[in-house]
Amino acid sequence: MLSNKKKYIVNGNSGIKAQIQFADQKQEFNKRPTKIGRRSLSRSISQSSTDSYSSAASYTDSSDDETSPRDKQQKNSKGSSDFCVKNIKQAEFGRREIEIAEQEMPALMALRKRAQGEKPLAGAKIVGCTHITAQTAVLMETLGALGAQCRWAACNIYSTLNEVAAALAESGFPVFAWKGESEDDFWWCIDRCVNVEGWQPNMILDDGGDLTHWIYKKYPNMFKKIKGIVEESVTGVHRLYQLSKAGKLCVPAMNVNDSVTKQKFDNLYCCRESILDGLKRTTDMMFGGKQVVVCGYGEVGKGCCAALKAMGSIVYVTEIDPICALQACMDGFRLVKLNEVIRQVDIVITCTGNKNVVTREHLDRMKNSCIVCNMGHSNTEIDVASLRTPELTWERVRSQVDHVIWPDGKRIVLLAEGRLLNLSCSTVPTFVLSITATTQALALIELYNAPEGRYKQDVYLLPKKMDEYVASLHLPTFDAHLTELTDEQAKYLGLNKNGPFKPNYYREILGIFTDVKKHHKYLPSPSTPEKSLSTCCTFRDPMSSTIKKKEAQAS
Repeated sequence: MLSNKKKYIVNGNSGIKAQIQFADQKQEFNKRPTKIGRRSLSRSISQSSTDSYSSAASYTDSSDDETSPRDKQQKNSKGSSDFCVKNIKQAEFGRREIEIAEQEMPALMALRKRAQGEKPLAGAKIVGCTHITAQTAVLMETLGALGAQCRWAACNIYSTLNEVAAALAESGFPVFAWKGESEDDFWWCIDRCVNVEGWQPNMILDDGGDLTHWIYKKYPNMFKKIKGIVEESVTGVHRLYQLSKAGKLCVPAMNVNDSVTKQKFDNLYCCRESILDGLKRTTDMMFGGKQVVVCGYGEVGKGCCAALKAMGSIVYVTEIDPICALQACMDGFRLVKLNEVIRQVDIVITCTGNKNVVTREHLDRMKNSCIVCNMGHSNTEIDVASLRTPELTWERVRSQVDHVIWPDGKRIVLLAEGRLLNLSCSTVPTFVLSITATTQALALIELYNAPEGRYKQDVYLLPKKMDEYVASLHLPTFDAHLTELTDEQAKYLGLNKNGPFKPNYYREILGIFTDVKKHHKYLPSPSTPEKSLSTCCTFRDPMSSTIKKKEAQAS
């Protein structure tokens, strides 16, 4: 048992040691566990398809207090108990983390100042299901400053920062989340956000689609009264398109995931930095000379490959899309099938958003000590359920790190049980999350304030004008100065001097233009000037069910 006195070697040669005293009251949320982490039955939290569940035992982080937050009676300083967090006493530490995050989220802070007087979200009742971090807290408090009422749950059982959740609860936000939830806890928290007497949500902010589908399936009458949905993940957007295709989406939805600011910044630049952070914190490995296979070369895959290549790793790529595949080849990576390299690689990273990318067959053929992890949103990319069999032994090495041992002694290192590596095992750059959070806030404002009839029951893309506005809010951080077009130049290019500078059919997912010939008759003229920021969300995603239906009829 460790005491409060911790010894640190100050000078290894001289043997001088310094003792640092930690006050009991300041050590509360940072105590080391004194017991082995509990096991709790858990299944996949993603419902991308009916068979995406995986019955599997899951480890959760332990603490000195083994009592489930659901069994505690906690109140904040104002006497409210409308929340469920690990420990409300951690609020002070969480508040400090939120204050640090605010310094790296200039656009949200600017949005508070610019729109606070107007209260554009007055009357909005937003129910959210995202990662609960300090950056999310800044977004939630910004939405509150703009007039919204918010209730929140976590979209991932491992990514919640307990102290931040406590700080939000102390500030009066009904938050239901803690790190290490079981699957039952996960759905219970979502239900507590939604099922409140006298409270009807009218907006949804989702990450993964679990909240949306919970309301759709369990509270259909409530779902019909929702004014708009904002979704930021590949998985969640895919599920929205499934609803739309089946004619069951009775609410307009905004696909934030495929906006330029989300794809190019959150997916690319964020993952380029956080992949190394997550691997280092969990495995202490050296990247130079390691052989790595990255499954998927979308924006997430591009970021991971660039970081690993820069560190001296030998990187292979698997892809299904010939365009992304060609990009990987042009960027200097060898395109392979997973079966071709599975026996020799040291690290396997999934970045697809798909299911069963790494199967039990692949896992059986991996070399000893191969590291397996997922950077895509969906936790179905690695078939972790197939590893929960009697002949395999699981050993917990450290938080979010497991050895899975075969009968012959071979072992693989599985990170975060196949869930999102960077948010489960490390942190992500706050500045990048500022870009995504600002995009989400503007999408909520647009959908909430849209006049009746502007949006049909379909999935929409964020217009480029709004993308550019989000980017412009972040430029002052770099003391950056945009060049302005002259009237003659603007006329020559057929652009409005104030933007948008890219046509609506420009898709940054691949960094190229979509097939304009295929969709041009359904698109607004690129030279049509936008009326204002609040009325620019009129572009219909060409991949929506309505467009597909029209194309089918035309052919």
